[in-house]
Amino acid sequence: MSIQQTDPLEDVLALVGTTSRLSVSLIAGGEWALDFDPPPAVKFNAIRRGSCLLTVDGVDESIPLAEGDCFLLTRPRRFVLASGPGVRPSPAAPVFAAAVDGIARAGDGDDVFMLGGRFDFGSRARELLLDGLPPVLHVPGGSAAAATLRWALAQVDAELRDRPIAATLVAEHLALVMLIHMLRLHLASAPASGPGWLGGLTDPVVAPALRALHADPARQWTVADLARVSAVSRSTLAARFKQAVGQGPLDYLTGWRIELAADRLRRDDGTVAAIAHAVGYGSESALSTAFKRVTGASPREYRRAAV
Repeated sequence: MSIQQTDPLEDVLALVGTTSRLSVSLIAGGEWALDFDPPPAVKFNAIRRGSCLLTVDGVDESIPLAEGDCFLLTRPRRFVLASGPGVRPSPAAPVFAAAVDGIARAGDGDDVFMLGGRFDFGSRARELLLDGLPPVLHVPGGSAAAATLRWALAQVDAELRDRPIAATLVAEHLALVMLIHMLRLHLASAPASGPGWLGGLTDPVVAPALRALHADPARQWTVADLARVSAVSRSTLAARFKQAVGQGPLDYLTGWRIELAADRLRRDDGTVAAIAHAVGYGSESALSTAFKRVTGASPREYRRAAV
């Protein structure tokens, strides 16, 4: 069976409205430690020079960060960046509030230079994406697999240093490139933290079926169709899909269709009947039944609340 396939990660990042924003950079030296309040968004930092130590509430061990390393905080947890263990931290907020020309300073000297920023997502990001990731996603910069990440960081550095026209916009788009590569590297090196579509992307049997579902969610799929895509038996696909994703392939398809319908309802994009046909339901009433079962509200109620 020849079926065009697409990328579920790309679909979900687009659906949850991923945007990036760069924040104040940090230069630090000597003995220093900064205590950060739980960030309201997904926080990222990249070490461009030097090294430091990251400690995150609820994570057992501190994480040494070296030049080229990046980390992503996927939960709103307090964290500390320090020159080393045993240094008493100061509140980070006043240090960053006193930044000059976009650079905050801590300690004495310039041993460490760090870029930072945040990723903002729509309301569905926690369930669709972030809950499937560990609280801290650390990508060592020295590995061969991180070459593209190092390139993106160098480009962000150049944009912020030289300040050509639209430098901030270019740098923030490059930060999105960094996010995608961090997620790719994480998925290539470690499983997701629980059942879900992220776990399915790392399973060689489940991944082709997932990509096919995302390529054509309106198609009237059967388990047999998906099994042919993955070149396995129906029973094998059903078992592997349930193990990796936490639900059967057709249940997953229903959930994804409802996500797509909800997104269009939030954007007030088309009539309920048109949305129903676009996402694979034969009638408005069929979508309404499935939508209310999944969300607890009818499509019209959901749209009124969202708009």
